[in-house]
Amino acid sequence: MAAAGSAPTAEPADAVGHSTGADPRTGEHGEDTMDLRLPDELLALIAGEEPDGHRARRWDQGTAQPSASGTPRRHLSVRPALRHHDDLLDRVADWGPADTTVGVFHLVPVRVERDLPLISRWMNDPATAAFWELSGPQGVTEDHLRAQLAGDGRSVPCIGVLDGTPMSYWEIYRADLDPLARHYPARPHDTGVHLLVGAVADRGRGLGGLLLRTVADLVLARRPSCARVIAEPDIRNTPSIAAFLTAGFRFSAEVDLPAKRAALMVRDRPLRHLL
Repeated sequence: MAAAGSAPTAEPADAVGHSTGADPRTGEHGEDTMDLRLPDELLALIAGEEPDGHRARRWDQGTAQPSASGTPRRHLSVRPALRHHDDLLDRVADWGPADTTVGVFHLVPVRVERDLPLISRWMNDPATAAFWELSGPQGVTEDHLRAQLAGDGRSVPCIGVLDGTPMSYWEIYRADLDPLARHYPARPHDTGVHLLVGAVADRGRGLGGLLLRTVADLVLARRPSCARVIAEPDIRNTPSIAAFLTAGFRFSAEVDLPAKRAALMVRDRPLRHLL
């Protein structure tokens, strides 16, 4: 799987695409309804409050994991400084491992100095580059990573580690605070996912759907305020969409984003234990 949500045709959900800002527009979204209530965190930030934080763990602390040596998504203009960079996503670094049928999976926040060569190599795979648009010199990927790491914590880039081996790249982000929210009826605490399965050997094995289900379960378990997990793969990427469906997501609508026409995929909390 090359990239989920905007994944290449190699394998379902190999690469998840990115959202970018644009003029607000409305769309037909079936059962979804617009909720105009501002998220609690945003209200607190506007009021000048700072939620209690928790320092993120380094991914190699207390583990034996080996070192892993699209167009960047624009964030909304409201970017208050937070002392701790993962408060908006309930400390992704502390979510812990998850058992799967193919091994123990762990989301580990990116460290540029450790992970950049590996992620850049994945981004330069032709199948991946077609959807992520981050191919070229390492500096292209580095700018994309640092933009998230220097932000307020609404997007956390991660390495997906399976049985101790780094094998995928993820972005866990607050969809309700992302420019994507201008294009669908966002609800407070909606959480988005982007996925890239890096190694060619890991594609075509059904890992996309399995890991998407695993991460969606983690989001819903670790973020009690989140009722939905959101994704927006390129509508042309049928293998990626199929992987999301396998992972328990439903197709909600087609949405026109600045860089693509996307399939809005939604995983609902009420269905978590039924799928």
